[in-house]
Amino acid sequence: MSSEAAMAWSTGLCDCCEDAGNCCLTCFCPCVTFGRIAEIVDRGSTSCGTAGLLYTLMMFVVGPPWIYSCFYRTKLRRQYSLPKEPCNDCLVHCFCHHLALCQEYRELQHRGFDMIIGWQGNMERKGQAATLPPGTQGMSR
Repeated sequence: MSSEAAMAWSTGLCDCCEDAGNCCLTCFCPCVTFGRIAEIVDRGSTSCGTAGLLYTLMMFVVGPPWIYSCFYRTKLRRQYSLPKEPCNDCLVHCFCHHLALCQEYRELQHRGFDMIIGWQGNMERKGQAATLPPGTQGMSR
């Protein structure tokens, strides 16, 4: 898909001030940010803990974790028809790893995901919005 046909990212790569809390978390514990992103992008098939653990193992055993996380940027871009900006996904993660994670996290937040409650929590929340609260169905005089 060409950049012209793709939707724009909701925030820029360097717009970290928009969410200082996530910026600090990503700076000191990027495995948590990555795990949350991976769980949402994988639609719950990978848990936050599993993705974060794999990220950490890769960092200590194999080398740079951006090799793993750049594939999730690609997957996120494809799901939401986002352009390769400012360049190829692996280059963004190689040279601006923490900024890329923060941008991906913000993108999912702007698309309505509560990153802390994970995929299942978000699906339950969306399902509850369409139904009546428990105990109110079938009530009559």
